[in-house]
Amino acid sequence: MFRPVPVAIGLRYLRAKRRNAFISFISLASIIGIALGVTVLITTMAVMSGFQKEIRDRLLQFAAHATVSASGEPMREWQQALDVASRDPRVAGAAPYVETEALLSGPRKQPAMVRGVTPALEDTVSEIGHKLKSGEEDSLAPGSYNILLGQELALWLGVEVGDPVLVMLPEFQGSPMGAMPRYKRFIVSGIFEAGHNEIDRGLAVVHMEDLQRVLRMDGVTGVRLKLHDLNQSYAVARDLALQLPGFYRVSDWMQENANLYHSLKMEKTVMGILLSLIILMGAFTLVNSQVMLVIDKQADIAILRTLGLTPGGVMLVFMVQGTLIGIVGTVLGLVGGVTLTWNLQRILNAIESLFNITLLPSDVYYITGLPTDMQTGDVAATLVVALVMSILATLYPAWRASRTQPAEALRYE
Repeated sequence: MFRPVPVAIGLRYLRAKRRNAFISFISLASIIGIALGVTVLITTMAVMSGFQKEIRDRLLQFAAHATVSASGEPMREWQQALDVASRDPRVAGAAPYVETEALLSGPRKQPAMVRGVTPALEDTVSEIGHKLKSGEEDSLAPGSYNILLGQELALWLGVEVGDPVLVMLPEFQGSPMGAMPRYKRFIVSGIFEAGHNEIDRGLAVVHMEDLQRVLRMDGVTGVRLKLHDLNQSYAVARDLALQLPGFYRVSDWMQENANLYHSLKMEKTVMGILLSLIILMGAFTLVNSQVMLVIDKQADIAILRTLGLTPGGVMLVFMVQGTLIGIVGTVLGLVGGVTLTWNLQRILNAIESLFNITLLPSDVYYITGLPTDMQTGDVAATLVVALVMSILATLYPAWRASRTQPAEALRYE
């Protein structure tokens, strides 16, 4: 099989090393450094993606994928909106809702978002019925004035199932004593746990008709949508709004949780950049090993030059060796990263059993396991970074080899 002379010579050097069972310590350190960097980066990106997915999934258990709401006034065409949504194959479920901020008062006070829902329809867009720790979702019947509280919210209020809670709204009504805030007494009929602090501490759920009566509202705040593909949330909600009379506000889960979404994305990006420095350290070690190899092969370079090998050919000889070291380190890192990621939970469990400790206690963290989500894009980006760094690390030693003068190199041979 035909191969260019520089490539054949570079591979010949490497084969000779293996046949002599000799690999320099610095070259080995380069391979280990690159492999370690790739392994750590792949595993860390998988863990970061796993936490992002876990937080997103827990958030979307209660938050809608998309929302269509009226601008500054109640939405009265919500039945039509539900009909349009039911005919859209991209929509998995739709439900109306009424939402307002309120101050909840029990033994203690705590502000929260009060959401009025229709239980039968709400089950198509959220999992509140599956997250109840006590009580039943069926307790939200029209006229019962029952209320479901998040676990942290109930703890802050100091109430349990069966206790009364006073819901004070940010609206005032006239009375003989002057302007008084509007309020209504509800009974705690259930406590849920979403596994997301903002929801567990800041959300209370009542029946939609009860909240409409308290607010004296003849419509709803909007319609919440659950989609088969959450990445199309904004487009689907916009299409729905365009089929309704009037003007409506359209938002999706990314807009509603923009700060959280962008902070998680920024953390992942910064972590990836910082851990790439491990690969860079391996690349610097590769530079050192190649420089030492060039010095050791001065006589060989001079002979090759006298035989007619061009400076570019000499440069290619050493780039082949350095690039192959980078490829070996990258492949070993890929195997190590994938293996470590797949077995990370087992390793965590083994460490906890061995030292009799709990690394992620349930009373401190909502996520007690170590979720991983190895994405093809992250793995591909890691491999590209490692290979590019390896190739760049060979440029200076190879260029230095190409500058070797045959007469100077052979003077003392």
